[in-house]
Amino acid sequence: MKQFIILTILYLIFGGFAPAASQPAKVVALAAHEFPLTDRYTNSFVNDVFKDNILLAIDYATGKKLNPQSINWSTVDKPFEYEIILKPGETFAFHDDVLPQYAGRITRTTNAHFNSTEGFKSDGYLVGDGVCHLASLMYWVAKDAGLSTLAPTRHDFAPVPDVPREYGVSIYNNQEKSSGNEMQNLYITNNKKQQVTFLFKYDGKNLKISAVENS
Repeated sequence: MKQFIILTILYLIFGGFAPAASQPAKVVALAAHEFPLTDRYTNSFVNDVFKDNILLAIDYATGKKLNPQSINWSTVDKPFEYEIILKPGETFAFHDDVLPQYAGRITRTTNAHFNSTEGFKSDGYLVGDGVCHLASLMYWVAKDAGLSTLAPTRHDFAPVPDVPREYGVSIYNNQEKSSGNEMQNLYITNNKKQQVTFLFKYDGKNLKISAVENS
């Protein structure tokens, strides 16, 4: 009996009042939108150029080491899931030629400039055509998620299928620092108190971008 009492006391001291296990991180969905990569343009050849450029831009954003002279397009087109994480106060820019107020503040970009030397395709009009669609989808998600965003130049010269016109973003980078590049960019800042993750999911047909808050 005495031994039982001693064991009970020890349990109460060392075990009975042990702190509860920490709760798993809570994930809060902020916004999500998607579009098919099969309707980027009415002409099938141009559509495929748009699709390939969109997927290649995401590949560059992952930090993959790519050989621009021998892009494996069948690999680029495979389904994937990828994420961009922005901690509180961090800013993403679509490319690295940024407005003066963002100098030194950019933590993530796509790591690309959307030109032929990086392997991007031309539809006969513009090399890198299609990346504006990717930026527009990101902008739409970021705006709906309540993040601080800036898209200085709208994509009013042409519609972006499946994206409301007010979220169209013009993207351009000619690899020479200029105000034109800075203005044709997309800036997204995490103004939340918690980490925000952008999730990119491609199932072989549709591209979906979601924004979630990790609290």
